[in-house]
Amino acid sequence: MTDGFGLDHLPYGVFSTEGSAPRVGVRHADTVVDVSTVRPQLDRPALDDFMALGPRAWTETRAEIAALVESDALPAFPLDEASLRLPFSVGDYVDFYASLHHASNVGRIFRPDQEPLLSNWRHLPVGYHGRGGTVVVSGTPVVRPCGQRAPTSSTAEGGAPVPAYGPSRRLDIEAELGFVVGVGSELGSRIGVDELDRHVFGVVGLNDWSARDIQAWEYVPLGPFLGKSFATSVSAWVTPLSALAAARTELPPQDPAPLPYLSPADERGALDIDVEVVLDDEVVSRPPYRTMYWSPAQMLAHLTVNGASTRTGDLFASGTISGSEPDTRGSFLELSWGGKEPFAGGRTFLEDGDEVTLRYSAPGTGGGRITLGEVTGRIEPARP
Repeated sequence: MTDGFGLDHLPYGVFSTEGSAPRVGVRHADTVVDVSTVRPQLDRPALDDFMALGPRAWTETRAEIAALVESDALPAFPLDEASLRLPFSVGDYVDFYASLHHASNVGRIFRPDQEPLLSNWRHLPVGYHGRGGTVVVSGTPVVRPCGQRAPTSSTAEGGAPVPAYGPSRRLDIEAELGFVVGVGSELGSRIGVDELDRHVFGVVGLNDWSARDIQAWEYVPLGPFLGKSFATSVSAWVTPLSALAAARTELPPQDPAPLPYLSPADERGALDIDVEVVLDDEVVSRPPYRTMYWSPAQMLAHLTVNGASTRTGDLFASGTISGSEPDTRGSFLELSWGGKEPFAGGRTFLEDGDEVTLRYSAPGTGGGRITLGEVTGRIEPARP
């Protein structure tokens, strides 16, 4: 992928250098440019105050920063001299299930004799509430989680099956895209399907690590819990939504037509973003975000249609990004077809010491491609 961190991009992050306090910077080429003097809200250890200002301030500040960067009027530091931090304070975290191909694959793996999609899937963006406190910045180690797994033998008195407890044996990734709320909404109100740009500040790369064996045993009847809540990694850089104007494209056909509150006026609700899944320096998959069935605008509209409030720093994610071909699947569950078809030299699920990096790129407004923030995590052994 092209390393495109040019003037038409300039993603925001929070950094510090030796002996300095954390503040906001932008990525330009292989440097971090200190923008903390441009606005008081940028001289902060998180993007929260700036994101809360809203779209007009975002646009004006972005233009001002681009001009200052072009004229070398702001201090810049080599990337390897900067310590990057979680760029915003995560509020609520919601994870969706917006890929038709991923949902269909999962259905075929777990319900091979039934229809792969449940009856509600084409009518609404399915999602669940995650755990904001376990969202971590790229580079943070991921400790293998422990939990219960489905019974495999009858060891209890009377021969009743007993679940096993211990480290997950089917630890997985989920290559996703995350959306960061800048301007929240009040309890009892709704965000319309055409109001995404008024509320969402930008996007982050996101890996929603999953313990498939723990998840499979616990999710009935209420859905994901411990199999999902141990870690979610996000990129250190937040790409402003406005920087993705050239990546806007039409959604795939939706059949049946969504209900009116999910029907946008602008059909260009999809994003043409390419993803690479890298396992220990080997590219094992290239999921295309443009194939996602539900758009970010539809996800946000559905999230709030019941009157649920949103706050600055709320994060909602796309769910696993998967394409139609085997080499475009965004999880090891799919790449190994439930652990039955090893890939990448005999791999099925993650082993201790494995490092996974998700890379993202998109068309830039000035031509060529821009690079979004990548997400890396290394698996550490379970702790006693």
